[in-house]
Amino acid sequence: MALLFGFNLITLFFLLVVLRCFLTYSYEENELGTLSSLSSGKSFNVDDYGAKGDGISDDTRAFKLAWQEACSTSGALLSVPSSKKYLLKPITFSGPCKSGITVEIDGKLLATDDRSNYKWSQRHWLLFSNIKELVVQGHGTIDGNGKIWWENSCKVNKKLPCKDAPTAVTFYGCNNLTVRNFKVQNAQKMHMVFEKCKNVKATGLTVTAPQRSPNTDGIHVTRTRNIQITSCIISTGDDCISIVSGSHNVRATRITCGPGHGISIGSLGAHNSKADVSDVIVDRVTFDGTTNGVRIKTWQGGSGTASRIQFQNLKMKNVANPIIIDQSYCDQEEECQQQDSAVQVKDVTYESISGTSSSQYAVVFNCSSSSGPCQGITMKNVNLVTEDGTTTGKAICNNVKLTIVGSVSPRCS
Repeated sequence: MALLFGFNLITLFFLLVVLRCFLTYSYEENELGTLSSLSSGKSFNVDDYGAKGDGISDDTRAFKLAWQEACSTSGALLSVPSSKKYLLKPITFSGPCKSGITVEIDGKLLATDDRSNYKWSQRHWLLFSNIKELVVQGHGTIDGNGKIWWENSCKVNKKLPCKDAPTAVTFYGCNNLTVRNFKVQNAQKMHMVFEKCKNVKATGLTVTAPQRSPNTDGIHVTRTRNIQITSCIISTGDDCISIVSGSHNVRATRITCGPGHGISIGSLGAHNSKADVSDVIVDRVTFDGTTNGVRIKTWQGGSGTASRIQFQNLKMKNVANPIIIDQSYCDQEEECQQQDSAVQVKDVTYESISGTSSSQYAVVFNCSSSSGPCQGITMKNVNLVTEDGTTTGKAICNNVKLTIVGSVSPRCS
């Protein structure tokens, strides 16, 4: 009996030891799993790296330090807190980074207006370079503080020499990029540029600058493939959206544009260069008080093609040039010389476009005689009248091969 009792105690002790080991292992495994999960989504707040956010102190170094940490961490979140204003000099957020990095902008980023700070970075203020799987989002504001640049522009003061000015936000060589929901305003020059990027989604952006601010394009697309620009409100002193050479498979949908210069393909072919733009769709856009609606603009002397372009479901409200192809574009003081070549414009469709023109010429096709006519141009269900709504607009059609489908007004005579 004593032997049996001793055996039971030993068995019980053994079972308790095994149970404790099991519980300890489970707890440690759970803790490690939790720590691993936290590290894969770690947050880096710029305030923790010395940013003041008072709109006076230079916070550039703090942003650089926070970026270095975030870039080297998988699934990192770089956080810019709300209700603060961060003064920044030109800064580059460089990759490559560990994938899945998010920049959350809930406060305001304010550009320094000391032009001497741009001595070594004359073309960029905020530059995101060579980053994959980047998300830039938030409910904050990026403010280029551009007034000093506009006042010193040769477009404003003809006596001043023409000098470059920085773009507010540039994405260069970024693949699988998402940009959404924040505001960009008062850029020094262009507001947002996508250059040499692939697979881009830009949505829910609000881009604003005074109507007379020079060269302040809202969104500029260059050498970029597979980009969707959706649900944006853009009001600037230049093109709402400009799409230039090397850009393919571009979609701009549900855009409100104006004031500004409309949505442009180009300019293309400047300085006798070769251009190539294709597979562009502009859909469900409202133009309000713009100098142009949808425009294709090319310089004389260029080469290459602009093709497979579709403009559809567009509303024009008091637009000076609702539909325009201009192959004699000349944005310089001296007169441009007549040249023997031009970018070929072909396979362009204008469908379901209506509204009012503030000028008598609602449709202008000024195509080049040297490169051959604009080919494969189709107009389908277009109705544009003068601003008072009582008179049909007029059309100018030079060197264009045009197909009419459905009800189209005005028509080429």
